[in-house]
Amino acid sequence: MKNLAEKNMMEAVLAKLANCEDARLKEISASLIRHVHEFVREIEPSMEEWFAGIRFLTETGRICDDKRQEYVLLSDILGVSMLVDAIANRKPPSATESSVLGPFYQAGAPARETGTDLAAADVDGDHVHVHGKVRGLDGKPIQGATLDVWQTAPNGLYHMQDQGQDEFHLCGKFQAGADGGYAFDTLCPVSYSIPTDGPVGKYLRAMGRHPFRPAHIHFIVSAPGHKAVVTQIFTDGDEYLESDAVFGVKNSLIARFERKGSGRFEVEYDFVLEKN
Repeated sequence: MKNLAEKNMMEAVLAKLANCEDARLKEISASLIRHVHEFVREIEPSMEEWFAGIRFLTETGRICDDKRQEYVLLSDILGVSMLVDAIANRKPPSATESSVLGPFYQAGAPARETGTDLAAADVDGDHVHVHGKVRGLDGKPIQGATLDVWQTAPNGLYHMQDQGQDEFHLCGKFQAGADGGYAFDTLCPVSYSIPTDGPVGKYLRAMGRHPFRPAHIHFIVSAPGHKAVVTQIFTDGDEYLESDAVFGVKNSLIARFERKGSGRFEVEYDFVLEKN
């Protein structure tokens, strides 16, 4: 352990894993150590830069609470969340593709009847009728599939971000019928800015990037005997489809919101689940 220097520091740290009994932890830790050491060798940070990085991570942790996860947001804007998602959710070509969960999902949304309007009566905005079917890869309907739905209000905020919204506003759980069908009404989603008042927002600005996400509705679709999918449907024509701040858009998840009258739209989207 004497005479440790730039050329042998990584090997000395890796050697400390010799007694690690958890094989997966040992594998992950070894890879982490190698990549972090190579990262430092590549960028050769000054001590001031290194401590600035430590402060950034500290500030990121401090802003996290039960309603805000700044580390998830950091993972999102670096594309890591979508990379992990892509690796963990390799699917057959016809199965519904996944997308990022995001930092503002809250479990426990109430069960809603088919056709329920998720919008509070006193909230203004264009409305959309969302409907479709849940089926398997064989094309057969999946009766009783659960669709957990959430989105932002027209002000670009999720209910837990905004004291002016009721808890679980624009959220709900629906059960697919015997034909696999589901339907509900809600406000048309809007493009919005991810939170920029914390360290991640400051980092985005420093990188010269915008913080906007294209309009979308979140879904978690699940059914017994099938693999759940965490996904989103995006509004066709949104200006941020090509530059989503969190890299969550996939072509198969873009849907046409068809105008049906003044302030009324309709979108049809089918979800396809693969078996376990």
